[in-house]
Amino acid sequence: MGSTDNGLAWVTLATTDAYAVGALVLAHSLKAVNTRHKLHVLYTDGVSDEMTAQLCQVFDDHTKVNVLDSADAENLALINRPDLGVTFTKLHCWRLTQYSKCVFLDADTFVVKNCDELFERPEFSAAPDVGWPDIFNTGVFVFVPSEQTYRNLLDFALVYGSFDGGDQGLLNAYFSTWRESDATHRLPFTYNVTTVAIYGYAAALKRFAPNIKIIHFLGKQKPWALLYGDGVAGMAFVSDYHKQWYQLYANIVQQLLPPSSSVISSSTPSSLPSSSFSIIQHPLTSFENRPIVSHGATAIPGRAPAGGGYEAWEAGSPDYLGADSFANIQKAIEKALKGE
Repeated sequence: MGSTDNGLAWVTLATTDAYAVGALVLAHSLKAVNTRHKLHVLYTDGVSDEMTAQLCQVFDDHTKVNVLDSADAENLALINRPDLGVTFTKLHCWRLTQYSKCVFLDADTFVVKNCDELFERPEFSAAPDVGWPDIFNTGVFVFVPSEQTYRNLLDFALVYGSFDGGDQGLLNAYFSTWRESDATHRLPFTYNVTTVAIYGYAAALKRFAPNIKIIHFLGKQKPWALLYGDGVAGMAFVSDYHKQWYQLYANIVQQLLPPSSSVISSSTPSSLPSSSFSIIQHPLTSFENRPIVSHGATAIPGRAPAGGGYEAWEAGSPDYLGADSFANIQKAIEKALKGE
């Protein structure tokens, strides 16, 4: 089912090639559940030209935006996530005034069931944050584009900043009446099921799984961690939702990437298990070659970060013929899924 020009749109943001891949998977997950609404992507200079071309091909519309940094290094350091500063760029979504209402989805979300009914919700609607339910999580929210709201948010940020240094602290402070608002503003958790809940409350997951509509791969442990050794996260968690994300990536998104920059197979490994609610944990440090994957970025000779691994992949400089070759990636995935 194609999108309709009804003034409604799903919006996401890509600031790097890695998140551009997430955005592509998200877009195809929305198409897979037959959304009736348009898909709009915001992207920055951090996305390479070839990945930008893929975003423009898959999304109905696209807008290049400047990076807004909260410059609040102290608060960001408190939660050990200095990279969250660029998430202030998310505020640009309020400038999409060609739409009457939008739903913002982080690029690390994945839609598993049609949820077009979210557009019936008022601004500002969001689900409780799993870590502190009195505030909302900004991975999924309903908003009404407005240039005035955008300006007000910037002014508010300049005066009050953000209690966590990121967009979540700012938006919770600005939309401070959310907790006391009526139920229409509070989305059920099933519209923003964070991976923390998947790992920490298996019984609830099994009970409410049929109602889940959107998965949010919260934190640094992203679904693409299945494709490389993530030394930062230290552990790999493989759930059915990670497998669904990877299968969509391999079956559709990877096919869209230029052959010159594609380094993994066009299909998922045959060893992908199908059991429900399975969670596998293992130390990624056991991976001999710590393989990674490039998602369409062109390697720049001599510019690979000294740390290699994840950093090299993020910078678009993976070792295509060495540790980051498909053969090594395939071995690592199969080991992870077998729990070796």
